[in-house]
Amino acid sequence: MIQLTRAEEEVMQVLWKLENAFVKEILEQFPEPKPAYNTLSTIVRILEQKGVVSHEAIGRSHRYFPVLSKTQYRSASLERLSSDYFGGSFKELASCWLQDNQINIDDLEEIKALIGKRKN
Repeated sequence: MIQLTRAEEEVMQVLWKLENAFVKEILEQFPEPKPAYNTLSTIVRILEQKGVVSHEAIGRSHRYFPVLSKTQYRSASLERLSSDYFGGSFKELASCWLQDNQINIDDLEEIKALIGKRKN
């Protein structure tokens, strides 16, 4: 699965939200200080080269849209995180979050309920 830089992920977050957009519309979604238009345009073209974004030509402009879904990227990112840092063990990943107080008891109960539903 493709790995994205932080800047590329930020652009993808906007595209996932908007579903399709011109570079100008993507730029409008960024907080101040906004990146330069040319910088953002370059990032979008890199994303297109990586195969995670495509475009539709409209006149002399391009409207970009994600090819890679947020769900696909999220799953691949979690899998990579688990593999790279926790030996592929979700248990080790969850234990780390639990030890660092990133998961509270209510979250654990919800996870337990989801596991119970999946078993059935």
